[in-house]
Amino acid sequence: MKYEPIIKDSYYHIYNCGNNKEDIFIEERNYAYFLSLLKKHILPVAELLSYCLLKNHFHLLVKTKSNVEDKFISQAFSNCFNAYTKAINKAYGRTGSLFQDRFSRIKITDEEYLKSLIIYINNNAVHHGFTQDVSSYKYSSYQALVSDKPTLLSRTFIINLFENTENFSMVLHSKKEYY
Repeated sequence: MKYEPIIKDSYYHIYNCGNNKEDIFIEERNYAYFLSLLKKHILPVAELLSYCLLKNHFHLLVKTKSNVEDKFISQAFSNCFNAYTKAINKAYGRTGSLFQDRFSRIKITDEEYLKSLIIYINNNAVHHGFTQDVSSYKYSSYQALVSDKPTLLSRTFIINLFENTENFSMVLHSKKEYY
């Protein structure tokens, strides 16, 4: 499969799933570790807009920075996911590929699609039956986006796309089908 290169100053939906649909997050601490790797590897090259981590797959919405060379952006994602794989393999005595394939990416060029993707990603736990209420799932960006607590997410940008926090929350809770 040919992968589109990741380029600077662009929006991307980044996602992957476990090899043979196996779980990539085995216990609570794995989610926190994955997020710490995003902070370490991805935030220097991209803004994190939204995410959802589910037992056997994840979704990220990022905007690559304009002041980073393209080759460093793809390498940062590769380093992040390889570091996570190595840690899981070591912690659980496994070998081989954790992920089904190299990470998938879709470049986002349309604001309406960007908005629908934000809704899709933040509602993904509801979509897959992990919860019935987006507010109660702790491994998505929703709680950080609607709170006033410090966050590494580009909260202001996301909320402004939906006019305000109340409208963003209402759209997600209404499960409006943007996707």
